[in-house]
Amino acid sequence: MDKVSGQKRASPHLYPPIDPFEQRVLEVGDGHRVYVEQCGRPDGIPVVVLHGGPGGGCSPAMRRYFDPDIYRVILFDQRGCGRSRPHASVEANTTWHLVADIELIRQTLGIEQWVVFGGSWGATLSLIYGQTHPERTLALILRGVFLMTQPELDWFYGGGAGKFWPELWARFEGLIPEDEREDMIGAYHRRLFSGDMVQETRYARAWAGWENALASIDSAGRTGDAPADYARAFARLENHYFHNAGFLDASTAILNRMDRIADIPGVIVQGRYDMICPPTSAYTLSRAWPSGQLRMVAKAGHALSEPGISSELVLAMDDLGRRIG
Repeated sequence: MDKVSGQKRASPHLYPPIDPFEQRVLEVGDGHRVYVEQCGRPDGIPVVVLHGGPGGGCSPAMRRYFDPDIYRVILFDQRGCGRSRPHASVEANTTWHLVADIELIRQTLGIEQWVVFGGSWGATLSLIYGQTHPERTLALILRGVFLMTQPELDWFYGGGAGKFWPELWARFEGLIPEDEREDMIGAYHRRLFSGDMVQETRYARAWAGWENALASIDSAGRTGDAPADYARAFARLENHYFHNAGFLDASTAILNRMDRIADIPGVIVQGRYDMICPPTSAYTLSRAWPSGQLRMVAKAGHALSEPGISSELVLAMDDLGRRIG
C-alpha cells in the first residue's frame, strides 16, 4: 500500500486557476455566515475542499488541482476566517459545528455524495466528516496528515520541531516568560484572547510566523509579518482548536473510528520531511485504513504548493476522475 513516489510529475490545471461559476454567503446558524464558491463543471463529480489551519481560509490556488472538465469544485471559508463572518470569532466554533456546516453546504447544493479533499487541518476535518457521514463520502484525498493528537501538538509546540530550527524556536518561545513555557499553547492562548488588540496582533503574527517558516522543505527560515487581520484569525482559531484538543475525546478520536471509513477509497499524500505534520501520522493512518493508499513524496515538506505534493494530488484527482467519472 505504501510507496515512494516515482511517477512522472503532473502539473496543476489551468494557470491562473479556474474562475468560480457561483459565489454565495450561507447562513449556518449561531450568527455565522460562511463564504462558499463553486467552480469547474456544474454537472461534474462534486468535490469539497477543506482548507487548513484551522483559520487558514481557502484561496484561488486551491482550485487548480481539479480538471474543470471533470469536477464540480466546492470551496468554502470555515467559520471565523477568510470571507466568512464574524471574523476571528471562536464563539460557536468547534469541529462539530464545522462538520454540520459541511453537511448544510452539501444539502443546500443538492449533492448526494462527494469527494472530500483536505490538507493539514483540512485532512483532520476530512477524516472526521467522513467518519461522521460515510454514506455521503465517495473518496478521501488527504495531504499532510494531522490526526489531532497530543503527541503531534507536543512535537510542534513543545520543542520537537524546534530542535531542527532552534533559532526560530527561540524567537517563538522567547515571547513567553520562562515559567509559562511548559504549555506554549496555553501561554499563547492567554495573549491571543487578552482583549488587547495590539497584544493579540503581536502574538498572532508570532504564532503564524512560526508555522509558516517551517511549511516548505526549501524554507530559509523567514517568518515575515502576515497581514494583521489574517494572522489574528489564523492564530486565534488554530490556538482555540488546539487548546481544546480539537473538541475530540476517546469516542471521537480519528484512529478509534477507522472502521467507519474502512471501505471508502482514499489517497494520502505526505511529504517525507514535513516539519509541521511528521510522516508518522500518515503512516499510522495508512496502516489502519485498508482502502487508503499512502504516497510518500521523497523531497517535500508540508506546503500544498510544493511541486512533488502538487504533482501527486493532481495525479490522484485525475485517476479518481477516470475511475468514477
